[in-house]
Amino acid sequence: MDFWQRASFFPVMMLVLALALWAIFNALTGAVFFSVVILLRYLGHLRQLAALERWAMHPETTPVPDASGLWDEVFSRLNKMMRKQREDQEHHRAALHQIEQATSALPEGVVILDEAGHIEWCNPLAEMHFGLDSKRDVGQQITYLARQPEFVQYLARDVFNDPLILRGTRQGELVLSIKVVSYGENKKLLISRDITHFERIETMRRDFVANVSHELRTPLTVVNGFVETLQDMPKLENDMARRALQLMGEQTRRMETLVDDLLTLSRLENSQNLLVEEEVDVPALLESLHRDGLALSAGQHKIRLEIASSARLQGNTAELRSAFGNLVSNAVRYTPKDGEIVMHWEVQPDGRAVFSVKDSGIGIAPEHIPRLTERFYRVDRSRSRETGGTGLGLAIVKHIVNRHQAQLHVVSQEGEGSTFGIIFPLQRVLA
Repeated sequence: MDFWQRASFFPVMMLVLALALWAIFNALTGAVFFSVVILLRYLGHLRQLAALERWAMHPETTPVPDASGLWDEVFSRLNKMMRKQREDQEHHRAALHQIEQATSALPEGVVILDEAGHIEWCNPLAEMHFGLDSKRDVGQQITYLARQPEFVQYLARDVFNDPLILRGTRQGELVLSIKVVSYGENKKLLISRDITHFERIETMRRDFVANVSHELRTPLTVVNGFVETLQDMPKLENDMARRALQLMGEQTRRMETLVDDLLTLSRLENSQNLLVEEEVDVPALLESLHRDGLALSAGQHKIRLEIASSARLQGNTAELRSAFGNLVSNAVRYTPKDGEIVMHWEVQPDGRAVFSVKDSGIGIAPEHIPRLTERFYRVDRSRSRETGGTGLGLAIVKHIVNRHQAQLHVVSQEGEGSTFGIIFPLQRVLA
């Protein structure tokens, strides 16, 4: 109401003056006066509108026009609004600058991707990792710039639970650990970390273990040979000597098994050792392992083999035999006498193949399951030594499973047995 009162004050006053001129002189004089005043007022409004249009074309560089009356109030409000907007922009610009400084100081490379995989922003470390240019490459598809097949396949996934270890980048010997985090509306945060130093340390560790294992193998073979020779001597009548030689033989054979497992693990961990693939006759392999399991059990367990499919696998026969055999031998070792062990092979409705070993053994507590594949990790150390385990079997299984793009699935409950399953992807299954 206040606005309309102030807006109508001038025309009403001019109308009163026009009526007064009409009364003093004549109607024509009053009408001409009122028309001229309204026309001048209209031209003044047009001039203010033109000034407003000029300002609206370049509001950032052009100052808000000066005026009087109602236009002065409008321009004053616009001036306050622009000043507030500039303050907000400065605040946002400062906050964005701080965020950019913080992300630039991160020890990881960070790339923001839209739902189609286009680059929206990246920090300097990501530029170095992927050979990007933050000014030139914004809006580009990242797979056009980083074209390693494993990287392209990793980004095409819907689930990013495990990081990708990427070798052979544009930086030569640089080894990256890559993780993708989804956020917002179908956006992705690509995080890369330089793990070249850790890879070198891991390589040194593997080489050390392999070299030490090679060096130990020869003296252990010699010692074991002499122990067996002494055990076969016909005049060995001392019971203590006979018992000592028996224990020496057992421990020497256990150390030989440990060395063999260490060498196998070092070979599997070597990135230069590529998987030699062939068609694996899984049913025939399982029948052989079933016989081995019966021999290891020596009649103390009921071992049943269930082959629900004749499907074969594309993989390495020796490695799969090692992985399957480790699961079977573990089931035999950790299942009490008269227990039951079931070896099962099937192809699921989704096309994936599964080999599983179910036992009625001692079971495993939930807190131990995530660490089962660690080297030398034992749930019960005293029992592991009694059964002759080296603590490397499941670590070997894990590496073989990874080399075949499969998954190791463990279901167990204390006192109720365990089920160890290896799930092979569709592309590995041969009808």
